[in-house]
Amino acid sequence: MYSAPMASLLRTIEFLGLSLWLGSDVFLSFVVAPGAFRILASRDHAGAIVGYGLWWMHMIGVVYGFAILLARLLRTRTFASFATPAALSVVLMILLTVVSQHAVSPKMAALRMQMGSIQATAADSPLLAEFSRLHRISVSLESGVLLTGFAAMYLMVKELSAKG
Repeated sequence: MYSAPMASLLRTIEFLGLSLWLGSDVFLSFVVAPGAFRILASRDHAGAIVGYGLWWMHMIGVVYGFAILLARLLRTRTFASFATPAALSVVLMILLTVVSQHAVSPKMAALRMQMGSIQATAADSPLLAEFSRLHRISVSLESGVLLTGFAAMYLMVKELSAKG
């Protein structure tokens, strides 16, 4: 096993990665998105800003997710550590993020291009209805990432408490 300082450093990387990921999700969801739609005159511009932030949050989240798992592997020196509830929660967060970024977001972007302007699209447009459906899926995926992240944090703390 590693020395106590190295094990502490690796565990810190796990907690820091998860904290930064959760913090970015909370900030984008509860500060940036509502603020952009409240402040900007154009819903299209607000959506573009949120979409830009979402892309970065997804990329950073996946990187943090893999850093968490790598730190866990280095700390425990066993692949069995990936079968713990905390690690499985992080894996689920990564999967939900990848689905959102690579399956849902591109379809929403394509619909945005077809409509030209979401704000100017008729309320009864099938394109707008499909966009709204995909938006609900996107919000559900992000909510899943956030809730799973809170569970992962609890489980990581519980692991640490059990060893202490």
